[in-house]
Amino acid sequence: MRPRRARGLLTIGATAGLVIGTLAAMPAAGATAATGCAVTYTTNSWQGGFTANISIKNLGDPIKGWTLGFTFPNSGQKVVQGWSATYGQTGSAVTAKSLDYNGSLGTGASAGIGFNGSWSGSNPVPTSFTLNGVTCTGSTGPTATPTATPTVKPTATPTATPTATPTVTPTSGGGTPLGINGRLHVCGVKLCNQYNRPIQLRGMSTHGIQWFSRCYNDSSLNALANDWKADLFRISMYVQEQGYETNPSGFTDLVNRYVDMAESRGLYSIIDFHTLTPGDPNYNLARAKTFFASVAARNAAKKGVIYEIANEPNGVSWASIKSYAEQVIPVIRAADPDAVIIVGTRGWSSLGVSDGSSESEIVSNPVNATNIMYAFHFYAASHKDNYRSTLSRAAARLPMFVSEFGTVSASGDGAVDVTSTNAWLDLLDSLKIGYANWTYSDAGEGSAAFRPGTCSGGTYTGTGVLTQSGALIRDRIRTADNFPTG
Repeated sequence: MRPRRARGLLTIGATAGLVIGTLAAMPAAGATAATGCAVTYTTNSWQGGFTANISIKNLGDPIKGWTLGFTFPNSGQKVVQGWSATYGQTGSAVTAKSLDYNGSLGTGASAGIGFNGSWSGSNPVPTSFTLNGVTCTGSTGPTATPTATPTVKPTATPTATPTATPTVTPTSGGGTPLGINGRLHVCGVKLCNQYNRPIQLRGMSTHGIQWFSRCYNDSSLNALANDWKADLFRISMYVQEQGYETNPSGFTDLVNRYVDMAESRGLYSIIDFHTLTPGDPNYNLARAKTFFASVAARNAAKKGVIYEIANEPNGVSWASIKSYAEQVIPVIRAADPDAVIIVGTRGWSSLGVSDGSSESEIVSNPVNATNIMYAFHFYAASHKDNYRSTLSRAAARLPMFVSEFGTVSASGDGAVDVTSTNAWLDLLDSLKIGYANWTYSDAGEGSAAFRPGTCSGGTYTGTGVLTQSGALIRDRIRTADNFPTG
């Protein structure tokens, strides 16, 4: 569909929001000194990498603009990707400078930031922090005796995991999407419910769970189900890019927890084996068999799980994608014979359009399996009439599901194209094609639904926390579903 966007967090030296050079723990331009502060630093490590989340609390006078400074104890520790601040590193010294939206901190106010890092040798926790040049001791005054130390919560999984039992647990009966529709199946070219009637599921996709697990918790899932009135939660588990291959058991457990959280709120879930780089899914064939054998056996009794076996194949022929699918699907079927399975398509799941092909290669040579659908992905500012025409033709011959789309350009960033997005959603609604929007996260990119920093604050409801993309998609998703039961 594109030269693929770098869809993770910002990378040092790569783009605005992260800088590299000679840095010191100095106040931001125009900032005022902090007279007291406290910092909590929590980290989750895996071999060679870690995620750090930092909470900064201003205990002194109000400040406008801040710079947090600290030093890594080990010279092998590096900031790789960060969010909610502008990061820089010289040697072991790190600074994080506030952004426009979180630079003002009143007395007692807090800001949450974080980053992904790499390490060699060891990964000790920094023990001293400064805010605008003043040492953070947990009380006011630059020479106060420290009263708080950073908190470390190591875990075997690469990110913080949600609780296994949500605090608000609407049953999967009654008026929830799962309660109404029950187990789904493919009938003809449509996705059908337990009454054998075509339906459309509408929902959101996570960002990479190795980076954004802080966004997926009881409060955010409650908002998705009750405020957004969504039907679907897509769980994007990257395989490479600090994902599954680094900790197979940890990521498998995390995916299963998210499935449980979605089910308890009456939402369907898509388990997305997020292959992206390299583009040939056969590179991960053994990993896919291991992963899907495990999650299918564990979730076979559930009615709301859909399996997406290869996110966006690219640089590879349809014949190779088909071969991969015909080896992975039987693994799922051995444990879960009735589940719907989504198969990725050529050219970043564009039905081959982004490679100069079309749906005809699939129509003439479909996957040899039943109860499957084919993925189509688009980004509204980049992919317009020719992509819409292809999907319209394909939907008359093939069961289609838009398991990922964005309102912005194929980079995942840039301005929201409202006109093209609405044209796409009108088309999907008219064809009853289900969809998941990229992304239910606070990533610093135009496709994110939440403003940066939202996931550190814990409030997910209403429009005040949403980006332009989030507000547009929430407005479309929360309109009434049409789930026929007769």
